[in-house]
Amino acid sequence: MTVPLVRSYADSAVLVAGGTSGVGLATAEAFADAGVRRIALLGRDPGRGAAARERVAERCPDARVEFLACDAGELSQVVDAVGTAHERLDGLDALVCSTTTAYRPELLHRTDPADIERILVGQALPPMLLTRTVLPYLQEQGGGSVVAIASDAAKVPTPGEAALGAAMAAIVVYSRVAALEAKRNGVRVNVLTPSLIAGTATAANVLSDGFSKKLFEKAASQAHLGVAEPADLAAMAVFLCGPAAARVTGQAISVNGGVSIV
Repeated sequence: MTVPLVRSYADSAVLVAGGTSGVGLATAEAFADAGVRRIALLGRDPGRGAAARERVAERCPDARVEFLACDAGELSQVVDAVGTAHERLDGLDALVCSTTTAYRPELLHRTDPADIERILVGQALPPMLLTRTVLPYLQEQGGGSVVAIASDAAKVPTPGEAALGAAMAAIVVYSRVAALEAKRNGVRVNVLTPSLIAGTATAANVLSDGFSKKLFEKAASQAHLGVAEPADLAAMAVFLCGPAAARVTGQAISVNGGVSIV
């Protein structure tokens, strides 16, 4: 049996999709703190991307930090961006998918049917395309790690999150199948499933008013260990991409402060 390739943080090159804000940016910063010196950030907004690249680079002047503009829901852009990242970083060892689209939880009978496709495609497709595109690079070298950020809506039926929960469940199952298939090539695939994440644009949106405000205020009250913050997700993502998690794959790990135990 071939021994999987497991690189140290210092020898790793990582790609963080959605790396210009929120959990993605926190993860890029955490990688730099852990000793990673080759980091690529993927995002749609060049201005925000330039600011994020500068922020991570300032945190670690020795690091090579790249920003690549990309709509992660468009296959051709994903293929080009991943290929460019692989070239500029002289390889790829880890991918963290922290992409999201704006949404507001709403009871199903009040949801516009036209929104269902947008939610499903917008939430589930980017991590699927990114995982599929990165996978051959990792398989060819005999090791690597993929971490997708989904949601506990994948595990717990929650009023107002029928379409979102379906999208998140799709990410979880997709990732677990990828883990099952890729393990023979030394590649690990895991998912993080948070609930509410304080200090993010999504949290501000869902807590602004209406049904979603009541839903997530109740969720926050159940987080007796504290509402999760971007740094909490980042720490777990960095762990899963590092040598200490060399035998962890196919897992969907909740990081939610105790909102639910699943």
